[in-house]
Amino acid sequence: MRVGVIGGGQLARMMVSPAVALGIEIRVLAESADSSARLAATVIGDYREAETVLGFAADVDVVTFDHEHVPQEVLARLEASGVTVRPGRDALEAAQDKIRMRERLAALGVPMPGWAVIRTEADLESFLAEHGGVAVVKTPRGGYDGKGVRVVRASADAADWLAEGELLAEELVDFRRELAQQVARRPSGEMAAWPLVETIQRDGVCAEVLAPAPDAGDLAVEARGIAETIAAGLEVTGVLAVELFQAADGRLLVNELAMRPHNSGHWSIDGAVTSQFEQHLRAVLDLPLGDPSPTAPWAVMVNVLGGPEAATMPDRYPAAFAAERGVKFHSYGKASRPGRKVGHVTATGTDLADVRARARAAAGFFEA
Repeated sequence: MRVGVIGGGQLARMMVSPAVALGIEIRVLAESADSSARLAATVIGDYREAETVLGFAADVDVVTFDHEHVPQEVLARLEASGVTVRPGRDALEAAQDKIRMRERLAALGVPMPGWAVIRTEADLESFLAEHGGVAVVKTPRGGYDGKGVRVVRASADAADWLAEGELLAEELVDFRRELAQQVARRPSGEMAAWPLVETIQRDGVCAEVLAPAPDAGDLAVEARGIAETIAAGLEVTGVLAVELFQAADGRLLVNELAMRPHNSGHWSIDGAVTSQFEQHLRAVLDLPLGDPSPTAPWAVMVNVLGGPEAATMPDRYPAAFAAERGVKFHSYGKASRPGRKVGHVTATGTDLADVRARARAAAGFFEA
């Protein structure tokens, strides 16, 4: 079994260990020789060039992704040549284009914030008038980790983006917290879901994940139903992450989608029977899915968001390992710079406050 992963980031890197354990040959099309997944990189090249991608895919059984940025025309060439692509081009369209995502989720009846396609300044002024004079404006493609997103109160606030093409406007949701629900689906239709988690953001970047989400109650059942509806309706293959708002009035609203392993599921490497990375490999190969149950009452994942530019995570291991022997450490093999995701730590246990304190303390060794 040979799996080809397009993209050499940390998600591809974290697929390597479960692939080795399962005896799956994993190959990576990386953007550069120093990519995070360089140990498995068999081709260095541009994922936007069809011939490069076709050559990479020629001798693998299935192609999957570290990111959703491969152009639709390249995906079409892959599928036309007979390559098995999972998730497929049609499903990926909803993760690549935020306007298309809203259109397709609306057809599925999924709860969402109010939204509209913005083509002119008049469109945006009308939307603002209908939503209390404030809106969230997003570029349809390319945004992540807070990029490509603005809160606006006048059409002039988005005039530069609008000059380059249509935009998505959404209501500014008054929310209690942000949540994420992950589910895996294989081509046969079998699905498996991890517990609903709470995500804590810092400057638009996920900083911390609590698994399961505290005091979720019936929301956990509702979130799982939403994610399974989306996975089935879009015919997703692999891991799907559904980012959600819990609004002030208690409603769940879908914010974003990711059709690959996701930051909100990194806790599963050390805190679940089957991690999101192993499950993704099982799913894209159409193998029976593993048990996603947690192995401890609580798991907390904290991202390591940069630090001194000259330092690497291994430079700090002696002190961190000695101080936090019960915490698991994961380095992405990246050069450190302030705000960049260079790794994460995960703690598990029976008391949430203690688990959270240990995870935060461990991450702190790499950020000072």
